[in-house]
Amino acid sequence: MKIAIRMDDITPDMDWEKFNRFRALLDRYQVRPLLGIVPENRDPNLQRGEYREDFWEEMLRLRERGWVLAMHGCHHIYTTKRGGMFPLNRLSEFAGLPYEEQRRMIAEGKRILQEHGIETDLFMAPAHSYDRNTLRALRENGFLRVTDGFGTEPYRYGGITFYPISFQMERSLRGGEGATTLVVHANAMTEEDFARYGRIFQTQELLPYQEYLAMPAAQRGACGRLKEYGMATAKRLLVAAKSAARSR
Repeated sequence: MKIAIRMDDITPDMDWEKFNRFRALLDRYQVRPLLGIVPENRDPNLQRGEYREDFWEEMLRLRERGWVLAMHGCHHIYTTKRGGMFPLNRLSEFAGLPYEEQRRMIAEGKRILQEHGIETDLFMAPAHSYDRNTLRALRENGFLRVTDGFGTEPYRYGGITFYPISFQMERSLRGGEGATTLVVHANAMTEEDFARYGRIFQTQELLPYQEYLAMPAAQRGACGRLKEYGMATAKRLLVAAKSAARSR
């Protein structure tokens, strides 16, 4: 299976030491990832380093090198405890809010990115959580692609093209047909994580995210989305059970 990389929580005040260390690893293996940029970060949990005044210029430089830029929410502040249509988590910046509020937030995020020279139609929801109103608001604001869902190929649903993430990393790395995305949070990476990704980049067939976006997308119906909903719910419960077992 071909492996694409996405990096979440990209902000001017992220942990730049870890970001640059992972960037060096990406450069060594010529991996061109997707970056999820928070338009205006208000989440203190993402404030991990010194604020860089040249952040936006750096993002544009990376785009020139073939890195893909997406909008990662608006402020990255969780406003509800809803999992929405893809309930990997019971937290959301968007799911559960009225349509007009979601439309306003997405429009605000888009405006901020545009003011810094970034045009994108690709969206990344904080905590992976969105609902039907989110999809409607995205379409109204010109966002026609979302990085989320499960599967081995891009798919179309509700007027949006989805680019799936990995359901289980180990299973994705064992091979097979198709493509998927590994989700990286550089702010929280450990020494073990850096070592693991070094091995992955050495041994796997890596897919530039720009090429992932060019792959054909199949139509997915309600049954496919229902299966995906069940998988996301099962994964959330499994992760919670493992976390509870470790804390005993």
